[in-house]
Amino acid sequence: MTIRVLVVDDSAIVRKMISNALESDSNLEVVCTAPNGEVAIQKARNFKPDVITLDVEMPGMSGLDTLQELIKENQSNKIMMVSAFTEVGAKVTLDALALGASDYITKPSTSSGGLSNSEFSKLLIDKVKSLKPNQNISSEVPTLNPKAENKQKNLSKRTVLLTVIGISTGGPKALASFLPQLESNFPTPILIVQHMPPMFTKLLAERLNEQCKIKVLEAEDGMFALPGVAYIAPGGYHMEVHNDNSKLILKLNQNEPENSCRPAVDVLFRSASTAVGDQLLGIIMTGMGQDGLRGSKLIKEKGGTIFCQDQESSVVWGMPGYVAQAGLASVIAPLSELSKEVTLFINNCNKDAKQRF
Repeated sequence: MTIRVLVVDDSAIVRKMISNALESDSNLEVVCTAPNGEVAIQKARNFKPDVITLDVEMPGMSGLDTLQELIKENQSNKIMMVSAFTEVGAKVTLDALALGASDYITKPSTSSGGLSNSEFSKLLIDKVKSLKPNQNISSEVPTLNPKAENKQKNLSKRTVLLTVIGISTGGPKALASFLPQLESNFPTPILIVQHMPPMFTKLLAERLNEQCKIKVLEAEDGMFALPGVAYIAPGGYHMEVHNDNSKLILKLNQNEPENSCRPAVDVLFRSASTAVGDQLLGIIMTGMGQDGLRGSKLIKEKGGTIFCQDQESSVVWGMPGYVAQAGLASVIAPLSELSKEVTLFINNCNKDAKQRF
C-alpha cells in the first residue's frame, strides 16, 4: 500500500528536495506540498495524508504552531519534523517531540555530524515508512504476556549492578515519561543510547535532568558510572562501559557505525554484558530497526535480563518488537508501567541477593 505524504516547508528548493527523495521509492507518494502552516492545515484536511513532513522554522505560523493545530484537528496525524542542524533547530525539535511530533530528521549539512544528501534521502525514506499507521514489523502478538504483572515471579533473582537502555524513534518523549518516575536513590547506573545527532543529545540530557529526580548527563569519556545517574551517549559517538576493579567507567569512540547507527545500542549492550555479566538489566524501548537485537541476545546468553516496551505504547515497535518476537524479553510492559516494573525487579533482585549472604 502506498504511503501518502504532505511536504511542508517555506523553501521551494527544500520542498523539491524532500519530494524527490520520497518519490524515489515506489511505496511513497507526495500527494501535495505546502509553503506555510496555514496552507498545510488546509491541505491536510483535504488530502488526509498518512505522514506529514513539517519544517521546524517557518515565517508567519511557526512549525510548532502548525504542529499543534494539525494534532488538534487529527490526533492520529503522523508528523515528522524537519530541522536545521543547529542548536536552535535542536531546541525547537525537542519542543515539537514533547508536543506530539512522531519523529524528526535534520536537513543535509556540511557540519561535522550532519547528514549528507544521500544519507538524508535514505533516512527520510526509512523514517516515513516507519510512521505509516499499522505498519509494524508484524501483527503477530508475542507469546509473552504483554502486561508484566505476573511475569516477575518467574524471573531468577540476582544482584543487578547496571541498567542499559536502547531507544530511538519516539524516544525523547518516552524517556520524559520513564525517567522522571525513578527515585533519586535508584540503585544502579543507567546507560542510554538514544539515536540522535550531536547537539540534540546534550540538549535532551539537560531537559531530562530538569524533569527527573535522578541526575541525567550527556556521557563524557572516562566518567565513572554511578548509581542514581543516567548517562546518555553523545551523538556521533559509541558508548561502552568497562569494569575496572569493580568500578564502571564509560568509554566513547568513533568506530564505524553499527546498524547504520553511531551511537549504537548493540555496542553498549555488548560491552555491558562483558562488564557485569548476568548482573545486567537491558531495556529496549520504542524505535525503528533492529539495533539492540544482537546485544540483547548476548545479554541473555550471559544470564542477564531483558525488558521491552509494549507495542501499543511504542511510536514504532521495531526495536522492541524484534527483541520480543525473538523470545528474549522476560517482561513486556506499557510505557506507563515500565519504570515501576524495572524498579520492582531490581529492588527484589538486590534484596534477595543480600539475604543470601
